[in-house]
Amino acid sequence: MASIAASAFAPASPARALPRPRAIAAWLFAVAALVFAMVVVGGITRLTESGLSIVKWDVVSGTLPPLSDADWAAQFDAYRASSQYRLINLGMSLAAFKGIFFWEYAHRLLARLIGVAFALPLAWFWARRAIPAGYKPRLLALLALGGLQGAIGWWMVASGLVSRAAVAHERLAVHLTMALVIMSGCIWTALDLRRGARPAVARPAVARPAVARPRAWIIPFALLLATQIIYGAFTAGMHAGHVSDTWPLMFETLVPTGVFDAAADFINAPVTVHFIHRSLAYAVAASALLVAWRLGKAGAGNRALALGAMVVVQFTLGVLTIVNGVAIPLAAAHQAGAALLVVITVVLAHWAVQKPA
Repeated sequence: MASIAASAFAPASPARALPRPRAIAAWLFAVAALVFAMVVVGGITRLTESGLSIVKWDVVSGTLPPLSDADWAAQFDAYRASSQYRLINLGMSLAAFKGIFFWEYAHRLLARLIGVAFALPLAWFWARRAIPAGYKPRLLALLALGGLQGAIGWWMVASGLVSRAAVAHERLAVHLTMALVIMSGCIWTALDLRRGARPAVARPAVARPAVARPRAWIIPFALLLATQIIYGAFTAGMHAGHVSDTWPLMFETLVPTGVFDAAADFINAPVTVHFIHRSLAYAVAASALLVAWRLGKAGAGNRALALGAMVVVQFTLGVLTIVNGVAIPLAAAHQAGAALLVVITVVLAHWAVQKPA
């Protein structure tokens, strides 16, 4: 076994030391899919108030769940010393604790899996000299962001362990944003690799002049979408989705009284945050449909269609989430929809910045 392992990570011979862009692209797409799953599980963890059920950050020893009654008792005792238990869940049974423990444990286990799924293949491709020139810094940066994300996750959890019953919503927003940045980086790099691996196509002697693809939309739309997702995290973190269960009106009016007063808090006031989030939804939907129409005319094909369809689905999920009292299945689907919008936007932006063939 030792000899097999040594040969697997030994420097490749010149004949085998060839870049493998398609294999690396497939690996990065798989990692992006895991990060997407992590975002969805993280959303359920927040919605079920499970994020503070594990009060320690045991990177290695925390990999295994409690395996005995004594282990469960120790975990439960640690949770009962937390502010969330004292302020919200006083008197919770062990069976109920196991329910919230499951989601936080699944979230942390998936985080560990992503770390291993990125680091080990990266080491293997590196040792085999299979990484194309220019990609090592980018892959190392993604690895570093993954490590930083773990620290951000604990920084977020720690905010809810002292004198409050939930994690700080602004730290939740940072945690979610970093996850989407990592997912986007994996997808963009994979698309670059896959494009670079395509065989050259012979061009006719007289070629038509290439028409530049629209790209002025990328930064404005990305900033708008990012702002909406951040406010979605604020909304979830403060339970601001519960302040109104009607649509399109809030408290029987389009603009609630005082929501934009000089003293209004645009980050910490639940009513204001909820109103901003639902208002930005109109802007995102209109912008996405406009971008989809423009890029469809420019030849983006199914990519543009996917953006238009997904933003309609996401808007609908948002409305259904509100009018159904933030039902967990709908709210989780809504967070998954936000992540899918990011995926489609990344794919379209990558298409837009490439030179037409």
